[in-house]
Amino acid sequence: MKMTQATPVKVFDPLLRLTHWWIVLSIVSLIATSQLAELFEDGGGDTVFWQWHIVSGYALAAGLTVRVLWGLIGPVSARWKDLWHPSAWAGLASLRWPRARRGHDAMASLAFIGFYLIVALMVATGLGLAATEFQTGPLNALFGGMRQLEDLFKEPHEAGFTLILLFIGLHLGALAFHHWRGERVAQAMVTGRQYLDQDGEISHG
Repeated sequence: MKMTQATPVKVFDPLLRLTHWWIVLSIVSLIATSQLAELFEDGGGDTVFWQWHIVSGYALAAGLTVRVLWGLIGPVSARWKDLWHPSAWAGLASLRWPRARRGHDAMASLAFIGFYLIVALMVATGLGLAATEFQTGPLNALFGGMRQLEDLFKEPHEAGFTLILLFIGLHLGALAFHHWRGERVAQAMVTGRQYLDQDGEISHG
């Protein structure tokens, strides 16, 4: 429903927004370093890129840790409860699309939860690969140099990489869709503000 007036409301706190962009930049760095490492693999120049890839993985792990903790102790819009909407998800079986709301969108929340689970998988398997392939990282004492375990970590790590790319495409596509509908949502993780109507729904225009 198109509204004639919208009120900008501060919803997302600075730490949540900072963590969001920290995770984004960490993932961009991880993608870039992994692709550059594979590109220069034949010439033997891949080592430095894998080193930066590992450092980027530590950055991602730090960002995920902050996000998990802030989801437990942060303000309402940062809490995990703000991402949990089982009744709205159940409505999809009846082809009922949930209303836009203050805070995290009910449908987007489902994707976000899946995203954080994939990131956790990527961090865990990445630490395993750092130990088995490069003898470094916090798991090195357990798995350092155990190349026989490489596939145990590598296959789910590569599967997670593909899922991350799919999520990025879905996320950017959803932002474009909201923009096409006239819904002002893209700025939320920059300014922290959502544009809401009198009923607390995302406003158009």
